Amino acid sequence: MNPVLEKLIRLQRAESDWRRAETARAEIPRRQAEVEADLAQEKARLDAARTALEASGKSRRKLEGELQDLEGKRSRYKGQLMEVKTNKEYTAMLHEIESVEREIRTREDQILEEMEKSEALTAEVKREEGALKIAEERTRAQLKALDEEGRRLDAEAQKHATEREAVAKTVPDDALELFQRVAKFRGSAVAEAADGMCGACHLKLRLQMFSDIRHNEEVTQCPACNRILYYEPQVPLVSPEP
Repeated sequence: MNPVLEKLIRLQRAESDWRRAETARAEIPRRQAEVEADLAQEKARLDAARTALEASGKSRRKLEGELQDLEGKRSRYKGQLMEVKTNKEYTAMLHEIESVEREIRTREDQILEEMEKSEALTAEVKREEGALKIAEERTRAQLKALDEEGRRLDAEAQKHATEREAVAKTVPDDALELFQRVAKFRGSAVAEAADGMCGACHLKLRLQMFSDIRHNEEVTQCPACNRILYYEPQVPLVSPEP
């Protein structure tokens, strides 16, 4: 293989490895934010359950206060019932007592509903507290793993950057300038040619050009995308022995 072409291939591989590590490292904050957002949702569900339980308790206490007032009113009406002088007043007072008793029964039913609601909400709060505890443990583990992955990717990116710089120093100036110019416009400067095509832009290469590229003796550029092309010989498959 042409020694300059070989160095360009190594340079591209180091560059590609560095970019992959950098791209993966740049994703870590987003992934951390997703993990923290999931935990925030768990906390929000618990807060909502607690808020609903508190609201139910307030509603029940309000109803209990109203019930107490109604029972006091009924007691007063019953006391007044003994003081009325005429049948008309007596009948009117009975209607008042009946009306108050209907309201008392309504409040009692409402209080019972709130008690049942509070019981269900208390169970929901306990479930959400358990779920939050599990989520917090999971989040700690995930964030720890992401921190470790971030440090690993930092080290990997640094290793590939060092390798890239070391290889670049061995590439002749004109070839290095060509590599950098193509990479600037195309993102990558070197591509494998396979099946008669440029592996990057998929241009169908002329038969003679592809034949020359397969020898890896010259620095040849794709006519369409200008990437430097090389050929990777296929490793023959070895059939298992019978």
